[in-house]
Amino acid sequence: MVKKSINLALQGGGSHGAFTWGVLDYLMEDGRVSVEGISGTSAGAMNAAVLAQGYMEGGADGARESLETFWRHVSHMGRFSPIKRSPLSILTGRWDLDDSPAYVMLDLFSRVASPYDTNPLNINPLRELVESTIDFEKVRACSVLKLFVAATNVHTGKIKVFEREELTADMVLASACLPSYFQAVEIDGVPYWDGGYVGNPPMYPLFHTTQSKDILIVQINPIERNETPKTAQEIQNRVNEISFNSSLLRELRGIDFVTRQLRENKLDRSRYSEILVHRIEATEQINPLSASSKVNSEWKFLTHLRDIGRESARAFLDEHYDSLGKESTLDLRREFS
Repeated sequence: MVKKSINLALQGGGSHGAFTWGVLDYLMEDGRVSVEGISGTSAGAMNAAVLAQGYMEGGADGARESLETFWRHVSHMGRFSPIKRSPLSILTGRWDLDDSPAYVMLDLFSRVASPYDTNPLNINPLRELVESTIDFEKVRACSVLKLFVAATNVHTGKIKVFEREELTADMVLASACLPSYFQAVEIDGVPYWDGGYVGNPPMYPLFHTTQSKDILIVQINPIERNETPKTAQEIQNRVNEISFNSSLLRELRGIDFVTRQLRENKLDRSRYSEILVHRIEATEQINPLSASSKVNSEWKFLTHLRDIGRESARAFLDEHYDSLGKESTLDLRREFS
Protein backbone atom coordinates (compact mmCIF):
# COMPACT_ATOMS: atom_id res chain seq x y z
CA MET A 1 0.00 0.00 0.00
CA VAL A 2 1.31 3.44 -0.98
CA LYS A 3 2.07 5.78 1.93
CA LYS A 4 0.29 9.09 1.40
CA SER A 5 1.51 12.47 2.61
CA ILE A 6 -0.83 14.67 4.66
CA ASN A 7 -0.81 17.79 6.80
CA LEU A 8 -2.39 17.98 10.25
CA ALA A 9 -4.31 20.82 11.88
CA LEU A 10 -4.63 20.21 15.62
CA GLN A 11 -7.16 22.03 17.79
CA GLY A 12 -6.68 22.93 21.43
CA GLY A 13 -8.92 21.85 24.29
CA GLY A 14 -7.05 21.21 27.54
CA SER A 15 -7.13 17.59 28.68
CA HIS A 16 -9.30 16.78 25.68
CA GLY A 17 -6.04 17.07 23.75
CA ALA A 18 -5.51 13.46 24.83
CA PHE A 19 -7.99 12.60 22.06
CA THR A 20 -5.50 14.12 19.62
CA TRP A 21 -2.75 12.08 21.27
CA GLY A 22 -4.73 8.96 20.37
CA VAL A 23 -5.18 10.09 16.77
CA LEU A 24 -1.47 10.81 16.38
CA ASP A 25 -0.53 7.56 18.10
CA TYR A 26 -2.60 5.53 15.64
CA LEU A 27 -1.37 7.44 12.58
CA MET A 28 2.24 6.83 13.62
CA GLU A 29 1.56 3.14 14.29
CA ASP A 30 -0.54 2.46 11.20
CA GLY A 31 1.97 3.74 8.66
CA ARG A 32 -0.44 4.39 5.80
CA VAL A 33 0.24 8.13 5.90
CA SER A 34 3.27 10.33 6.47
CA VAL A 35 2.95 13.76 8.06
CA GLU A 36 4.55 16.66 6.20
CA GLY A 37 3.30 19.66 8.16
CA ILE A 38 1.47 20.35 11.41
CA SER A 39 -0.38 23.44 12.56
CA GLY A 40 -1.42 23.49 16.20
CA THR A 41 -2.97 25.67 18.87
CA SER A 42 -2.85 25.31 22.66
CA ALA A 43 -2.97 21.58 23.49
CA GLY A 44 -2.63 20.98 19.74
CA ALA A 45 0.61 22.98 19.75
CA MET A 46 1.92 20.89 22.65
CA ASN A 47 1.05 17.64 20.90
CA ALA A 48 2.75 18.90 17.73
CA ALA A 49 5.96 19.91 19.51
CA VAL A 50 6.09 16.64 21.46
CA LEU A 51 5.57 14.62 18.27
CA ALA A 52 8.37 16.54 16.49
CA GLN A 53 10.73 15.95 19.41
CA GLY A 54 9.99 12.22 19.46
CA TYR A 55 10.23 11.93 15.69
CA MET A 56 13.67 13.51 15.83
CA GLU A 57 14.71 10.95 18.45
CA GLY A 58 13.31 7.79 16.90
CA GLY A 59 10.98 8.28 13.97
CA ALA A 60 7.34 7.20 14.27
CA ASP A 61 8.02 4.95 17.27
CA GLY A 62 9.91 7.75 18.98
CA ALA A 63 6.97 10.09 18.38
CA ARG A 64 4.57 7.62 19.98
CA GLU A 65 6.83 7.17 22.99
CA SER A 66 7.31 10.91 23.40
CA LEU A 67 3.57 11.55 23.32
CA GLU A 68 2.86 8.93 25.96
CA THR A 69 5.60 10.33 28.20
CA PHE A 70 4.18 13.83 27.88
CA TRP A 71 0.65 12.80 28.81
CA ARG A 72 1.92 10.72 31.72
CA HIS A 73 3.57 13.88 33.03
CA VAL A 74 0.25 15.69 32.64
CA SER A 75 -1.35 13.02 34.80
CA HIS A 76 1.44 13.06 37.39
CA MET A 77 1.14 16.83 37.81
CA GLY A 78 -2.59 16.47 38.34
CA ARG A 79 -2.07 14.21 41.34
CA PHE A 80 -1.08 17.19 43.47
CA SER A 81 -3.91 19.42 42.32
CA PRO A 82 -6.88 20.00 44.65
CA ILE A 83 -9.09 20.13 41.55
CA LYS A 84 -10.38 16.58 41.37
CA ARG A 85 -13.60 14.73 40.65
CA SER A 86 -16.05 14.56 43.54
CA PRO A 87 -16.98 11.17 45.03
CA LEU A 88 -20.42 11.59 43.41
CA SER A 89 -18.87 12.04 39.95
CA ILE A 90 -16.70 8.99 40.47
CA LEU A 91 -19.63 6.87 41.65
CA THR A 92 -21.80 7.92 38.71
CA GLY A 93 -18.99 7.48 36.17
CA ARG A 94 -18.90 11.16 35.16
CA TRP A 95 -15.60 12.70 34.06
CA ASP A 96 -16.56 16.30 34.85
CA LEU A 97 -15.43 18.43 37.79
CA ASP A 98 -18.67 20.36 38.14
CA ASP A 99 -19.10 19.13 41.73
CA SER A 100 -15.51 19.77 42.75
CA PRO A 101 -15.38 22.62 45.33
CA ALA A 102 -11.86 23.58 44.18
CA TYR A 103 -12.95 23.76 40.53
CA VAL A 104 -16.08 25.77 41.36
CA MET A 105 -13.95 28.24 43.34
CA LEU A 106 -11.37 28.52 40.55
CA ASP A 107 -14.10 29.05 37.98
CA LEU A 108 -15.73 31.74 40.13
CA PHE A 109 -12.48 33.60 40.73
CA SER A 110 -11.61 33.49 37.04
CA ARG A 111 -14.83 35.37 36.27
CA VAL A 112 -14.47 38.14 38.84
CA ALA A 113 -10.72 38.55 39.35
CA SER A 114 -7.72 39.01 37.08
CA PRO A 115 -4.79 36.57 37.17
CA TYR A 116 -2.64 39.66 37.75
CA ASP A 117 -4.47 40.02 41.09
CA THR A 118 -4.86 36.36 42.09
CA ASN A 119 -1.49 35.18 40.75
CA PRO A 120 0.92 38.15 41.07
CA LEU A 121 3.97 35.85 40.98
CA ASN A 122 2.77 34.51 37.61
CA ILE A 123 3.06 30.87 38.60
CA ASN A 124 2.18 28.72 35.60
CA PRO A 125 2.20 24.93 36.10
CA LEU A 126 2.17 24.48 32.34
CA ARG A 127 5.64 26.00 32.16
CA GLU A 128 7.11 23.25 34.31
CA LEU A 129 5.32 20.64 32.21
CA VAL A 130 6.49 22.05 28.87
CA GLU A 131 10.07 22.76 29.94
CA SER A 132 10.53 19.37 31.61
CA THR A 133 9.10 17.25 28.79
CA ILE A 134 10.00 19.04 25.54
CA ASP A 135 13.55 19.49 24.23
CA PHE A 136 13.11 22.46 21.92
CA GLU A 137 16.55 22.04 20.39
CA LYS A 138 15.35 18.71 19.02
CA VAL A 139 12.04 20.25 17.92
CA ARG A 140 13.81 23.02 16.02
CA ALA A 141 16.13 20.45 14.42
CA CYS A 142 13.31 18.20 13.15
CA SER A 143 13.55 19.29 9.52
CA VAL A 144 11.32 16.47 8.23
CA LEU A 145 8.30 18.29 9.68
CA LYS A 146 6.97 21.76 9.02
CA LEU A 147 5.53 23.02 12.30
CA PHE A 148 3.38 26.08 13.00
CA VAL A 149 2.09 27.25 16.39
CA ALA A 150 -0.55 29.97 16.74
CA ALA A 151 -0.98 32.63 19.42
CA THR A 152 -3.02 35.84 19.70
CA ASN A 153 -1.27 39.23 19.82
CA VAL A 154 -3.02 40.97 22.74
CA HIS A 155 -2.28 44.46 21.43
CA THR A 156 -3.42 44.01 17.83
CA GLY A 157 -5.87 41.12 18.19
CA LYS A 158 -4.16 39.48 15.22
CA ILE A 159 -2.77 35.99 14.84
CA LYS A 160 0.91 35.30 15.30
CA VAL A 161 2.27 32.09 13.82
CA PHE A 162 5.57 30.79 15.17
CA GLU A 163 7.50 28.34 12.98
CA ARG A 164 9.46 25.27 14.02
CA GLU A 165 12.88 26.81 13.39
CA GLU A 166 12.28 29.49 16.04
CA LEU A 167 10.04 27.60 18.47
CA THR A 168 10.60 28.00 22.22
CA ALA A 169 8.75 27.05 25.39
CA ASP A 170 7.38 30.60 25.65
CA MET A 171 5.80 30.33 22.21
CA VAL A 172 3.99 27.10 23.07
CA LEU A 173 2.90 28.58 26.42
CA ALA A 174 1.63 31.68 24.63
CA SER A 175 -0.46 29.46 22.37
CA ALA A 176 -2.09 27.94 25.48
CA CYS A 177 -2.48 31.11 27.56
CA LEU A 178 -6.11 31.48 28.62
CA PRO A 179 -6.30 35.09 29.89
CA SER A 180 -8.80 34.31 32.65
CA TYR A 181 -6.28 31.94 34.27
CA PHE A 182 -2.80 33.11 33.26
CA GLN A 183 -0.98 36.39 32.73
CA ALA A 184 -0.15 37.08 29.09
CA VAL A 185 3.09 35.49 27.88
CA GLU A 186 5.49 38.14 26.63
CA ILE A 187 7.80 37.40 23.72
CA ASP A 188 10.14 40.18 22.61
CA GLY A 189 8.04 42.62 24.63
CA VAL A 190 4.75 41.61 22.98
CA PRO A 191 2.00 39.98 25.10
CA TYR A 192 0.22 36.91 23.74
CA TRP A 193 -2.91 34.96 24.65
CA ASP A 194 -4.31 31.61 23.56
CA GLY A 195 -4.18 31.13 19.81
CA GLY A 196 -7.69 29.69 19.76
CA TYR A 197 -9.22 33.15 19.60
CA VAL A 198 -7.85 33.78 16.10
CA GLY A 199 -6.79 30.38 14.77
CA ASN A 200 -7.94 27.06 16.21
CA PRO A 201 -5.98 25.88 14.36
CA PRO A 202 -4.78 28.05 11.46
CA MET A 203 -4.54 26.16 8.19
CA TYR A 204 -3.19 28.82 5.85
CA PRO A 205 0.49 28.32 6.88
CA LEU A 206 0.24 24.84 5.33
CA PHE A 207 -1.04 25.99 1.94
CA HIS A 208 2.21 27.14 0.31
CA THR A 209 4.87 25.57 2.52
CA THR A 210 4.08 21.89 1.90
CA GLN A 211 3.71 19.68 -1.15
CA SER A 212 0.69 17.83 0.23
CA LYS A 213 -2.69 19.39 -0.44
CA ASP A 214 -4.48 17.20 2.10
CA ILE A 215 -5.21 18.82 5.47
CA LEU A 216 -6.59 16.57 8.18
CA ILE A 217 -8.27 18.54 10.97
CA VAL A 218 -8.29 16.87 14.37
CA GLN A 219 -11.29 18.60 15.91
CA ILE A 220 -11.97 18.69 19.64
CA ASN A 221 -14.40 21.59 20.00
CA PRO A 222 -17.85 20.82 18.56
CA ILE A 223 -19.21 23.21 15.96
CA GLU A 224 -22.84 22.17 16.47
CA ARG A 225 -24.83 21.40 19.60
CA ASN A 226 -28.49 20.42 19.56
CA GLU A 227 -29.36 21.59 23.06
CA THR A 228 -29.72 25.16 24.34
CA PRO A 229 -27.28 26.00 27.18
CA LYS A 230 -29.10 27.24 30.27
CA THR A 231 -26.74 27.29 33.23
CA ALA A 232 -24.06 29.99 33.53
CA GLN A 233 -21.33 27.40 32.95
CA GLU A 234 -23.08 25.92 29.92
CA ILE A 235 -23.57 29.38 28.40
CA GLN A 236 -19.93 30.36 28.92
CA ASN A 237 -18.76 27.04 27.51
CA ARG A 238 -20.86 27.46 24.38
CA VAL A 239 -19.66 31.04 23.91
CA ASN A 240 -16.08 29.78 24.05
CA GLU A 241 -16.80 26.99 21.57
CA ILE A 242 -18.36 29.40 19.09
CA SER A 243 -15.51 31.87 19.52
CA PHE A 244 -12.80 29.24 19.17
CA ASN A 245 -14.40 27.71 16.06
CA SER A 246 -15.15 30.97 14.25
CA SER A 247 -11.67 31.30 12.70
CA LEU A 248 -11.78 27.68 11.54
CA LEU A 249 -15.12 28.24 9.83
CA ARG A 250 -13.77 31.35 8.10
CA GLU A 251 -10.86 29.41 6.69
CA LEU A 252 -13.11 26.58 5.55
CA ARG A 253 -15.33 29.12 3.81
CA GLY A 254 -12.28 30.58 2.06
CA ILE A 255 -11.09 27.14 0.95
CA ASP A 256 -14.53 26.35 -0.45
CA PHE A 257 -14.63 29.65 -2.34
CA VAL A 258 -11.23 29.10 -3.95
CA THR A 259 -12.14 25.50 -4.83
CA ARG A 260 -15.32 26.59 -6.61
CA GLN A 261 -13.47 29.35 -8.47
CA LEU A 262 -10.81 26.89 -9.63
CA ARG A 263 -13.37 24.39 -10.85
CA GLU A 264 -15.08 27.16 -12.81
CA ASN A 265 -11.71 28.20 -14.30
CA LYS A 266 -11.94 31.66 -12.74
CA LEU A 267 -8.57 31.49 -11.00
CA ASP A 268 -5.04 30.95 -12.29
CA ARG A 269 -4.00 27.39 -11.34
CA SER A 270 -0.36 28.43 -11.43
CA ARG A 271 -1.06 30.64 -8.40
CA TYR A 272 -3.85 28.76 -6.66
CA SER A 273 -4.34 25.08 -5.96
CA GLU A 274 -7.21 23.05 -4.57
CA ILE A 275 -6.95 22.14 -0.88
CA LEU A 276 -8.40 18.79 0.17
CA VAL A 277 -9.92 18.92 3.64
CA HIS A 278 -10.62 16.00 5.99
CA ARG A 279 -11.62 15.76 9.62
CA ILE A 280 -11.35 13.36 12.53
CA GLU A 281 -13.72 13.99 15.43
CA ALA A 282 -15.67 11.97 17.98
CA THR A 283 -18.92 13.86 18.35
CA GLU A 284 -20.83 11.17 20.22
CA GLN A 285 -18.11 10.68 22.83
CA ILE A 286 -16.64 14.20 23.17
CA ASN A 287 -19.69 16.46 22.91
CA PRO A 288 -21.40 15.19 26.09
CA LEU A 289 -18.30 15.97 28.17
CA SER A 290 -18.58 19.05 30.36
CA ALA A 291 -16.16 21.94 29.86
CA SER A 292 -14.82 21.23 33.36
CA SER A 293 -13.51 17.87 32.16
CA LYS A 294 -10.90 19.78 30.15
CA VAL A 295 -9.14 20.25 33.51
CA ASN A 296 -9.40 16.56 34.47
CA SER A 297 -5.91 15.07 34.23
CA GLU A 298 -6.59 11.59 35.65
CA TRP A 299 -4.64 8.93 33.76
CA LYS A 300 -7.79 6.85 33.43
CA PHE A 301 -9.56 9.76 31.70
CA LEU A 302 -6.60 10.64 29.48
CA THR A 303 -6.21 7.05 28.26
CA HIS A 304 -9.98 6.86 27.73
CA LEU A 305 -9.72 9.85 25.38
CA ARG A 306 -6.58 8.40 23.78
CA ASP A 307 -8.43 5.18 22.97
CA ILE A 308 -11.32 7.15 21.44
CA GLY A 309 -8.78 9.04 19.32
CA ARG A 310 -7.10 5.84 18.16
CA GLU A 311 -10.41 4.28 17.15
CA SER A 312 -11.51 7.47 15.37
CA ALA A 313 -8.26 7.57 13.38
CA ARG A 314 -8.58 3.90 12.48
CA ALA A 315 -12.15 4.39 11.28
CA PHE A 316 -11.15 7.46 9.25
CA LEU A 317 -8.29 5.72 7.46
CA ASP A 318 -10.30 2.57 6.78
CA GLU A 319 -13.10 4.62 5.23
CA HIS A 320 -11.24 7.46 3.53
CA TYR A 321 -7.69 6.34 2.76
CA ASP A 322 -8.46 5.99 -0.95
CA SER A 323 -9.77 9.58 -1.05
CA LEU A 324 -6.53 11.10 0.24
CA GLY A 325 -4.82 12.99 -2.55
CA LYS A 326 -7.98 12.86 -4.68
CA GLU A 327 -10.88 14.62 -3.01
CA SER A 328 -12.07 16.24 0.21
CA THR A 329 -14.00 14.02 2.57
CA LEU A 330 -15.36 16.97 4.59
CA ASP A 331 -18.48 18.63 3.14
CA LEU A 332 -17.37 22.25 3.43
CA ARG A 333 -20.68 23.78 2.32
CA ARG A 334 -22.52 21.96 5.08
CA GLU A 335 -20.09 23.28 7.71
CA PHE A 336 -21.09 26.92 7.28
CA SER A 337 -24.45 26.80 5.55
